[in-house]
Amino acid sequence: MTGSMALQARGLTKRYGWSNALVRAVDEVDLDVPDGQALAIMGPSGCGKSTLLQLLGGLQRPTDGEVWLAGRRIDAMSERALARLRRDSVGFVFQSFHLMEELTAVENVELAALLAGQPPRRARRRALHLLDRIGLADRAAHLPSALSGGQRQRVAIARALSNEPLVVLADEPTGNLDSAATLDVLRLFEELRTTGQTLVVVTHDARIAAVADRVIAMRDGAFADDSMLAGAASGTVYDGRR
Repeated sequence: MTGSMALQARGLTKRYGWSNALVRAVDEVDLDVPDGQALAIMGPSGCGKSTLLQLLGGLQRPTDGEVWLAGRRIDAMSERALARLRRDSVGFVFQSFHLMEELTAVENVELAALLAGQPPRRARRRALHLLDRIGLADRAAHLPSALSGGQRQRVAIARALSNEPLVVLADEPTGNLDSAATLDVLRLFEELRTTGQTLVVVTHDARIAAVADRVIAMRDGAFADDSMLAGAASGTVYDGRR
């Protein structure tokens, strides 16, 4: 595997259950995500999108296959080494925000940088910069309970960027948001794409997919093979730019 790829997978498979109850949540997926690419993975609920994202980020172990992150194979990595690599190289954005309710917006954002070992002053400086970048500088001292859904999701995205990760993985980031809040997140993802941040988003929201460089459809644990996405498993995919 080459270092020019932020993420790679070969034969990636995740199975649950046994015998007649066996479910292939992810079924022999091959994937290459170059540095700086924005990739959207689309499909209906239950098709394996979230499981795939967790496998790519090392939050789950595959049943079979290989995963490479930042040029390192992670499926056979120890838990300690994997936790360190996730901390240093991956930013996660979840549908339900996962903000610390007792921390202010700026404290939530700087947390990932502090955990990655950045000096407190540098972490605070970057957190304030990120909040300004997403239009929330005036909300830095507010607790999550004082923020709207869109504002909380933007704080979660800023937190995912605070440790300057190689790749940002976002799982249905607009699933709990209204239309106005979705537009806030959409604009931020568009900015991330244009600045060259590697981004993988699983979504069923076509508006989010429209700002990606590539779009891949999933169905029943595998990449779909239809006229729009013919050859997706080998890397030839629909160009999602508008």
